Amino acid sequence: MLDGASLEMARGQSVSLVGVSGSGKSTLVSLLSGLLLPDAGRILFDGQDLADLDDRERARLRAGSIGVVLQNGNLVPFLTAHENVKLAIELAGGARPAERARALLAELGLGGRLDHLPQRLSGGEVQRVAVAMALANEPDLLLADEATGELDSASADHVMEIVFGAQRERGLTVLFVTHSRELAAMAERRLRLAHGRVEDE
Repeated sequence: MLDGASLEMARGQSVSLVGVSGSGKSTLVSLLSGLLLPDAGRILFDGQDLADLDDRERARLRAGSIGVVLQNGNLVPFLTAHENVKLAIELAGGARPAERARALLAELGLGGRLDHLPQRLSGGEVQRVAVAMALANEPDLLLADEATGELDSASADHVMEIVFGAQRERGLTVLFVTHSRELAAMAERRLRLAHGRVEDE
């Protein structure tokens, strides 16, 4: 349950958020992405109050400006890695979806896994496909909700290196939720969610 939580992120900044299970971290990510609306207070994205947008307008904002990576990767199970990323680009209205999907996956070290279904990919590979999908719309904001929670430390480090690489190269603002203090320490700004409020670590 969030209670007076307040968070402001600067453009191009990396921010980590830690907190115990049930503290409201996933709820906060859902609010920031416009999947949920707050009962009180405001969520502003580039000065735009998300509550002033209807469902279609919020979906358009997500498609064009916000990338989300979830813990389970959230891939379509009957589509290949390439088809998943291609679909994300098509939904965002991007040009040359097949070509761009191949390029994104190659950039993330998956050029040899394009035709693999999710069940034939390792956990780290699934998350890298999910990162590719989140970057497909060239977002301004990337939200990662426990994106490395199920991975071993080496795979988790690799996924986060990719996220931070994208942040540097594309000027992304990044918020990632993690249970790992080691991963959290990699961010420029470190926060924790406790008793419904966002606090500096």
